[in-house]
Amino acid sequence: MAERNGKEKTVALNRRASHDYFLEEKYECGIALTGTEIKSVRDGKVQFKDAYISIHKGEAWIKGMHISPYKYGSFFNVDEERDRKLLLHKYEIRKLHDKVRLKGYTLVPTRMYLKDGRAKMEIALAKGKNLYDKRESDKLRDARREMEKAMKFHR
Repeated sequence: MAERNGKEKTVALNRRASHDYFLEEKYECGIALTGTEIKSVRDGKVQFKDAYISIHKGEAWIKGMHISPYKYGSFFNVDEERDRKLLLHKYEIRKLHDKVRLKGYTLVPTRMYLKDGRAKMEIALAKGKNLYDKRESDKLRDARREMEKAMKFHR
């Protein structure tokens, strides 16, 4: 939950996405929420470990994202795992739909944040990694960490 440029507050990160996929293009989109959902988002009660994005009838929807019910919401609370509409331009949706359908890509959420009081989501056009790709990424990350540790210790 870090501040970026003073007006953005990261609410949730999907670290698993960069481990399981090669993230190629990133897009910023809005998300349609109810009143109690945005209050839960501001509290940081968001999880999208198994979430994915599908395009249906020219609209982008996020499925499998969990927003905990607002504790003071009573009967205004909605289903935690309901599908939520993503707000993208029509040309962006068409472009993403073509790439997903033809080239074997998938759309995954990478980050949810508040920007000027509005909930925004960063989604990525991603291609799945194989097991050996994941191992290679782990090796590179570990080697980079060791080099940084040696440089820090060496100073």
